[in-house]
Amino acid sequence: MPLLYEKRGHVAVLTLSRPEARNAWCAEYNDRFIELMPQLEDDREVRCVVLTGDPAGDAFSAGADLKNPKTHTHESIADFIEEVPSRRRRSAIALVTDFSKPIIAAVNGYAIGIGCIVTYCCDMIVASEAAEWRLPQAGLGIIPAQGGTIRLARWVGKGLAMRAAFGFPLHADEAFRIGLAQWLVPPAGLMDKAMEVANHIALLPPLAARLTKESLRSGLESPLPEAVLGDLYRFAMLEMTEDKAESHRSWRERRKPAFKGR
Repeated sequence: MPLLYEKRGHVAVLTLSRPEARNAWCAEYNDRFIELMPQLEDDREVRCVVLTGDPAGDAFSAGADLKNPKTHTHESIADFIEEVPSRRRRSAIALVTDFSKPIIAAVNGYAIGIGCIVTYCCDMIVASEAAEWRLPQAGLGIIPAQGGTIRLARWVGKGLAMRAAFGFPLHADEAFRIGLAQWLVPPAGLMDKAMEVANHIALLPPLAARLTKESLRSGLESPLPEAVLGDLYRFAMLEMTEDKAESHRSWRERRKPAFKGR
């Protein structure tokens, strides 16, 4: 299976694993995301996800498999247009984007093409000093699909996204400086840092963590008054949870809280 899954406590670790092809993208990745993401949504024990690349592949993901002559080809534009709704619902990009729990990308090397875009769909990025992002699509006669450049612009702004869209690489140190990556670590410490971040999130009240993510992501796409109103409803809902009561009680009693996601 090219997309590996391991549960570490309350953290699910997903690993893009085609080391012989530098973890290049393949249809099996999509199939596995379709299988796994609903399971992770329903698993109350999973509170955070880490997505990374197999270190044996010396990359996060080298992007589309250009050795396959069918890559980036369609025989009929009409058939493609008819397939778009189902393709969007069943794409790894959509499944990662719409996932309700926090997802951290641990980028351990080259993240190219779709392997680059999927990191923009995550909520936070831990980068190895060896990480590098590239969008080579324009040079291949196409464009970054799935809103690739728009997603990047929401992280770092139009100018930097435009530069990346024309194939200029983005190295780890600059990615950290401009805010694409929130942590920058030596290669050997990547997963330790990613798990440290994930475990911090996993210790939070699960419903509060989920609605914190929902608030920020939906609010960025809404006028401020609507975003504020949405937050008021989320705040009121969380006030009625058992975890809210437990967090306040444990603070007063000076003990470690025991959250149940209720």
